Amino acid sequence: MSADVDNPFFARLWTAMSGHETEEMRRLRGDNLAGLAGRVLEVGAGTGTNFAHYPPSVTEVVAIEPERRLAARAREAAANAPVPVTVTMDSVEHLSPAEPFDAVVCSLVLCSVDDPDAVLRQLFSMLRPGGELRYLEHIAGTGARASLQKIADATVWPRMLGNCHTHRHTETAITTAGFRVEDARRERMFPSWVPLPVSELALGRAVRPA
Repeated sequence: MSADVDNPFFARLWTAMSGHETEEMRRLRGDNLAGLAGRVLEVGAGTGTNFAHYPPSVTEVVAIEPERRLAARAREAAANAPVPVTVTMDSVEHLSPAEPFDAVVCSLVLCSVDDPDAVLRQLFSMLRPGGELRYLEHIAGTGARASLQKIADATVWPRMLGNCHTHRHTETAITTAGFRVEDARRERMFPSWVPLPVSELALGRAVRPA
C-alpha cells in the first residue's frame, strides 16, 4: 500500500457508503473483531467503521489509512473509540513497529492493494508467532458471478471503487503467505440474484504458525 493517496471521488463515495452501512454489515464487522486482544494493526481503516467494534481486551490499535480524506474521518472516529486507536498514513512497507503485533485486521482492503501477495507477506512478518489475521474480504465467485467480476475488474469498477478488484482468490493468497486458516465462512452482502460483483464475502481467522 502506498502512502498519501489522493482519491477525492472514492473518498466521498466511501464516506457516504460507510455512513449508511446495513445492520448485517455491522454484525459482520463485529464478528470479525470478536475475541481480539493485545496490540492490533488494522490495514485500510477507511473512515474508521471498525473502531466501535473492538472489544475491551484490545490494548492498542494502529490503523493505517493512506487516503488523506478518509484518514481525517478515521481520526474523528478514533477519538470516540472504546479502545486506544492511532491513525497513520504510513504504508505497511514503511511501518516499523517496536514489537510484533498480536493481530492484524483486514476489512475490504486486500481487494484494493496493487500486490496483495506482497502485502500479506509483510503482514505475516509483523505478527508474533501464533498471532492472528482477521479478514472480511471480497472473494472470487464462480460461474456467472465470476464472469461478471472479471468484466467489472477489467473496466470501470477499480476506477470508481478505489482500485477494488472483486475476482481475487484472497484465501489462497493468505495461505500462500504462510498463514494457516483456522476458521472461515462465506457471507452475502446482497441476495445472490442481485447483479453486483461484490455480493459474497469471506470472513475468517488465520494464524501465523508458532
